[in-house]
Amino acid sequence: MAEHPVVGYPVWAVLFGAIFAWEGIGLLRPDDGFPTLSDATNTLMRYPAGRWSLFALWLWLWLGWHTFVRGWHFLLQEPT
Repeated sequence: MAEHPVVGYPVWAVLFGAIFAWEGIGLLRPDDGFPTLSDATNTLMRYPAGRWSLFALWLWLWLGWHTFVRGWHFLLQEPT
């Protein structure tokens, strides 16, 4: 099995930590005007261009997932 760089784990941890921190700040202090992710999504969903943009983002993620995962084995096991 090929070695993979371990630097990706801290990068993903920082990204998810930033998302959770953003949401936590927005939920803990709702009166200060700090938007949560649902506020941002609701703002985008008001307009047809925003809805199409979110749909295109989800479609891009779905296609990317199925493109890169194709040919992988379940739980990255070696074929027998």
